[in-house]
Amino acid sequence: MRKTALAFLCLTISLISHSQEKLHQPLFSGMYFQWGYNGEVFSRSNIHFIMSNGDNFILHHARAHDRGNFDAIYKETLQISIPQYNYRIGLYLNKKHNRSLEINFDHAKYILADGQTVHVTGTINGQHVDGDSVVNPQTFLHFEHSDGANWLHINYVWLYTVLNSSSNSRALLQYLWKAGAGINIPRTDFNWKGERLNNNFHIAGYNISAEAGLRFYPAWRFFIEATGKTGFVKYVDALANTPTAKGNRAHHAFTYLEGIFTVGWDINY
Repeated sequence: MRKTALAFLCLTISLISHSQEKLHQPLFSGMYFQWGYNGEVFSRSNIHFIMSNGDNFILHHARAHDRGNFDAIYKETLQISIPQYNYRIGLYLNKKHNRSLEINFDHAKYILADGQTVHVTGTINGQHVDGDSVVNPQTFLHFEHSDGANWLHINYVWLYTVLNSSSNSRALLQYLWKAGAGINIPRTDFNWKGERLNNNFHIAGYNISAEAGLRFYPAWRFFIEATGKTGFVKYVDALANTPTAKGNRAHHAFTYLEGIFTVGWDINY
């Protein structure tokens, strides 16, 4: 996952540098970097499993939750990627720094809630099913994108200054909103009747989102940002393999609400 994100960043920087050399003038007037953490709530989802043995069934209106792991911030301080994290790399499009393009990565965790009763339809073990079952990893299944639901996308960002410094030389407080779209690169942990496999990272779908919030500059280049975000996520090809069964897939879609807190730094402000 980190190699994919790094390759994406290197390609972006390379294209920017090449364009600037070609035009002999800067396309962007500055950059910024952000790092922070997030929490989510998810809508219910119909999760469709297509198994390599011919089983084909749907969990209807399944409930899921996130897994913040925020205690790792102080228990394992150096392991900054254990909690649900976000990073952003932005490129300002004008000298006023009120428009930007942003690479956005949300490491959210989607956990199907164990113990819930769901309605199941389809075929399991060659038999038609149409009834209620309890989600249990030993007798039925467990499903989660817990090494990340991993939404990588590009945002277009609008920034509006609410308050300037006393000298009117820089912004102190800004309102912002964003809209974007991109791909999902989850790592799906799947347990089928006691057999568990944490599958590989895999491009499995797409997402769209909108976000709004406030950015505060306590210092010239350093800023703190708090935003709320909502979006739609669809997984069209999530891996649901087990140690003894390959070729299993899962499809599902959901909406979400996300709270995000980040710190950032402007470059060439």
